[in-house]
Amino acid sequence: MKNTTLLKNYVFFLTEEIPKPEAHIIVGTNAANGAANLGYSSVLAYPRKGLAAFNPIHLARPFQPRKTPEALIKYYNIQQKLKVAPLPMPWPIDYINSKFTDSNTIATKYYFPFHILSTTKLVHAWNWNFIKAAVKNGVPAIYEHHHYEDKEFEPEIVNHPLFQVAATVTDTVREHMIKHGMPPEKVITVHNGYNSSFMIRQPEKIAEWRKKLLKDERSHLIVYAGALRKFKGIDILVDVAALMPNLQIVCAGGDEKEVAHYQQLAKEKQVNNITFLGYLLHKDLPSLLQAADILAHPHCSGEAATFTSPLKLFDYLTSGNPIVATEIPSLVEFKNTNAIAAWCEPDSPNKFAEAIAQVLKTHPRKAEGYQDIINFVKQFSWENRAARILSYVDESLRPPLIA
Repeated sequence: MKNTTLLKNYVFFLTEEIPKPEAHIIVGTNAANGAANLGYSSVLAYPRKGLAAFNPIHLARPFQPRKTPEALIKYYNIQQKLKVAPLPMPWPIDYINSKFTDSNTIATKYYFPFHILSTTKLVHAWNWNFIKAAVKNGVPAIYEHHHYEDKEFEPEIVNHPLFQVAATVTDTVREHMIKHGMPPEKVITVHNGYNSSFMIRQPEKIAEWRKKLLKDERSHLIVYAGALRKFKGIDILVDVAALMPNLQIVCAGGDEKEVAHYQQLAKEKQVNNITFLGYLLHKDLPSLLQAADILAHPHCSGEAATFTSPLKLFDYLTSGNPIVATEIPSLVEFKNTNAIAAWCEPDSPNKFAEAIAQVLKTHPRKAEGYQDIINFVKQFSWENRAARILSYVDESLRPPLIA
């Protein structure tokens, strides 16, 4: 018989080592952090590889929730309440291509039933196999699914009373999930959120960014923060920079290869007023967003535009600065709000440049940001998101509040 006093942890599971800058890992980390800030015993579990995975103590007791290391706190700019549980995955796990040496198999078939289960009240994961392991072992589960995937959801799992709710970020993905077997009453659309640290104004760092980035007497700073991918509209921004040589465009994000590619593209097009900063730690990003005159949210048309998560939108909004955005399905619900200063059709550098010129006239820079924009975004905190998702979980199945 289970000792119910031990069943307190709200376990979030990632399939990749952290820290990494990928959007889905940022989402998972902040989701767990938001739940921790509400007062739940939230534990972020993820695989650990390398030499540390060979520690015999850790192998004997692989699930040991602990304080989040300072390096992770700084990397994601999260708060102090979240705990982590790196799951040791020594060689040959994930080095030999086999079902039996796959880290997801180890986590779901071995670590979960024998080491995680005994102290877990609720599971929250983006990995379907981990969700199935939870339900089959008698643990209630929350599933997150943000992309199209042509697989059928097993009726014995989705119709099980312990399968509480599936969350996605766009209605298009929700409909896709329903077509593939997810019960409509068990899947909700809920946006990603913003980290509360982004609300803190940083006037000194703002001044430093503007002094550093506004070169050659250019008076306006346009900032993009996110992935450096063609479908995200980065090529469009290069062309916008060419059309508007008196502006300075700055892009934060991307790995070294992606940064090098776009630096070369700008050079080939003889565009010298666009800068690629590469990936920034989250502690440095709020001040950059606050330093902008305008925040750019371009995107190309195509399938990705129907499900792409507006993750950076909420980070943008915390700055209080005006946003120029491409009209794409995942943003359409914001058209009747004050969140976006100007909209333009996708795939057109000319239209995007015209929208920037328009906003420079209608929204002069305010050092403190536009308060109505800041007020609007407050509803989208990670803590509010966590509370909403948990409202779909039967009260008797929720983890206890510890703080």
